[in-house]
Amino acid sequence: MRAHRGVVGTAALCGTLLLAACGPTQQAGSPDRGPLRIADAPAHLPVPRGKGSKVPDDFNGDGHRDLLLGDLVKAQAHADDPGIGIVYGGARGLVPGARQLVTAKGQGAATEGQLPAVFDAEATCDLDGDGFTDLVVSTDPPFDGQGRPPVPLQILFGSPTGLTGKAVHLTVPSVARAGNDWPDQPVCGDFDGDGAKDLVLHATGGKLTYLRGPFTKKGAPKAAGAPLRSPGEVPTGPAADVDRDGYDDLVVRTAQGTGPSAVVLGGPAGPTRTGTVLPSGIDVALGAFGKGRALDAAVGAMGGTSLRYDLPTAVRGTLDAAGSVLDAADFDGDGLSELVSSGSRLRIFRGRTAGPSPKAMVTVEPTATGTTRVLTVADFDGDGRADLAIRTYRGETKDTVAVYPGARKGLVAAEPSVTFSTSVFLTT
Repeated sequence: MRAHRGVVGTAALCGTLLLAACGPTQQAGSPDRGPLRIADAPAHLPVPRGKGSKVPDDFNGDGHRDLLLGDLVKAQAHADDPGIGIVYGGARGLVPGARQLVTAKGQGAATEGQLPAVFDAEATCDLDGDGFTDLVVSTDPPFDGQGRPPVPLQILFGSPTGLTGKAVHLTVPSVARAGNDWPDQPVCGDFDGDGAKDLVLHATGGKLTYLRGPFTKKGAPKAAGAPLRSPGEVPTGPAADVDRDGYDDLVVRTAQGTGPSAVVLGGPAGPTRTGTVLPSGIDVALGAFGKGRALDAAVGAMGGTSLRYDLPTAVRGTLDAAGSVLDAADFDGDGLSELVSSGSRLRIFRGRTAGPSPKAMVTVEPTATGTTRVLTVADFDGDGRADLAIRTYRGETKDTVAVYPGARKGLVAAEPSVTFSTSVFLTT
C-alpha cells in the first residue's frame, strides 16, 4: 500500500540537500560519529553467537537489533524471488557482512510432501520466550479449493546463530477458526498481559483468531479459544500498548486496502474491546506525537493525515502536509515520536507538545536514485534513538539500503552510517 503524493506547504522549500531543514526551529543534524562506510559487496562474516536478549528483532540474541529484508534484488529481471535477507547487528549498528539468506527451499517446511514456492516475512517476536526473536512467514500450501484451507503460516525460530533451523507449521486449532478464509495476517503482541507473546490472525465474519503464547518449538500455542468478535477482520501491526494499561493493543481494518479501522484494546481475555474508531485511510501509525499521556494515531490518506490524540479518547487533529504512508519513532531521544511520511517524498515531522506541524519538519533526499521506501524505524546502534532504514531501488536488479542514525539535533544524521545493496545476498 504505497501511494504517491505531491509536495505541499513548506516541504517544497527543501531543495536538493541530502537532509534539508524546513521551519525556523529545525537545523540539519550532524552524525554523532563518522559514518561507517560499507562496500557494496562486504566480505561474508559469521553470525555473532548470542545468549538471548529482550531486544526486538534480535534473531541471534546477542543484544543487538537485526534488519529483516523481505524484498531483495534479483540476479536478473523476472527471476524467482531469492528469499528473505537478515543483516545482523553489532555494537556500532548493522554489519552487512554478517548476513543470512532464508529461503523456502532451505528452511521451509513441506506440506503434503511439497515445499512452498512462496516464503514471505510477516511478523517478528519471541514466540517461545527463549530470548531469540522468531519469524512468522506466509507460504502457499497446496489446496484444492474445497472446504477450509490449510494454515499458510510457518515459524522460523531464532537461535544463538540466528534463523538457522527448519521452519515448523503454525498450529491453529479448529475451534479458533471462523469460516473458510485463510488464517493469515499475523500480528504479534502480549495482548493478555501475561508476559508471553501472542498471535492474532485474520478470521472472517467480523472475527479474529487469537492464539495465546508462549508457543512450543512445534508451533503450538499455549491456548486458543473461539474466535473473538471484532470491528474488522484484518489485523494490522505492529501492536502497542496505546492506553498504558499493561496490555498490547492493535489496529484492525474492516477490509484490505483503503478503509476505516479501529483500535482494539487488549485485556485479560485478549484483544476483545473496541476502542477508538479511526477514519478511512491507507496507513496507520501509532506513536506519542505530543498531545497527552497515551499514544496517538496518525491515519494517512491521499487528502492528508488525520490525527487522533490520547487514545482511546481520541482528540482530533489534522496534518495536511503529510502523505499517506506513515511510520513513527523517536529519532532525537526526547520521549516524543516523530512522524515519518513517505511516498513521493520522505519527510520527518518532529514530535512536539502541540503535535506535529509542517513548521517542524525535515526532508531526507537519498543519494541513490530510484524509488525510496522506508524499511523500518528502529534503534540499531543502541544509543537510545531510533534510526531510519530506507531502501532505494531501480527495477528488480539494483538497489541501495541506507541507515540514517537518529540525532539529538536535526532528527537524523545528514549522512547514512551504513549503505549496501541487497545484491550481497545473491552470493551468500
